[in-house]
Amino acid sequence: MRLLTVHVPDGFLEGLDELVRQKKYANRSEIIRIAIRDLLRDELWDQR
Repeated sequence: MRLLTVHVPDGFLEGLDELVRQKKYANRSEIIRIAIRDLLRDELWDQR
């Protein structure tokens, strides 16, 4: 995997941290990978 650095609003990070606190995801990176995967699937990969 490669490293990607992004800037996000504080509220986004608070939401990510809350999901991790609730044990829904292991960490922020997992949430972001899933979100990117779902976006690419919806916007690119399912257009065939």
